[in-house]
Amino acid sequence: MADRHTVYKQCLKELADSMGLSVTFMAKFHEDRAGSSCHIHISLWNGQENVFVGDKAFGPVKGSDVFQWFLGGWIKYAPEVMPFYAPTVNSYKRYVDGSWAPTRLAWSYDNRTAGFRVVGKGKSLRIECRIPGADCNPYLAFAASLACGLHGIKQQIEPPEIFVGDVYEAKNLPSVPRSLVEATERFANSKFAKEAFGEAVVEHYTHHLTQELNAFHQSVTDWERRRYFERI
Repeated sequence: MADRHTVYKQCLKELADSMGLSVTFMAKFHEDRAGSSCHIHISLWNGQENVFVGDKAFGPVKGSDVFQWFLGGWIKYAPEVMPFYAPTVNSYKRYVDGSWAPTRLAWSYDNRTAGFRVVGKGKSLRIECRIPGADCNPYLAFAASLACGLHGIKQQIEPPEIFVGDVYEAKNLPSVPRSLVEATERFANSKFAKEAFGEAVVEHYTHHLTQELNAFHQSVTDWERRRYFERI
């Protein structure tokens, strides 16, 4: 699927170029528009069997222990692997209340205001993570998602209670990291990330993210020119 994702993006860019057009996969290309996402749906299978299926009730959802532990781990550790979901400065401008992009860490059933949306039933039961943006590297995003969920199974991490209602209005819920600065700090200091990917990987991506932040903070943006050029 990551291969298909990458090939699709490249093909679309080349097709657009051949027509004298441009395509962007920025997470937020304009402040007045909704962002572009990369929602990830995951279920785990053993041959022909979806191992998320079970008889335990979680609100309207019936699932297995594996289902709840995978979900618990994914929710718990998602903030620590946030750079693999939102890798640029621009990524974090997508997380706006009421924009269909998740702003808080909660799970719900078929609820598009939640960061984690459980959908389907029986063999179609799966977890959708709505946090990644269109600018993510799908290989890293998939690796991060699986690492979080599998660690949840290993540690038998239970998810929070299912949320019912508008997650955007639930100000008491923990929020997703709101900037690349915050996400980089959490990733760099994450014991889980170092165990899951290795210290060398965490060090490498922390260096890359730091360089990205340095480049941004040293740049003069169009917004600054429009706001200050004649005003100061």
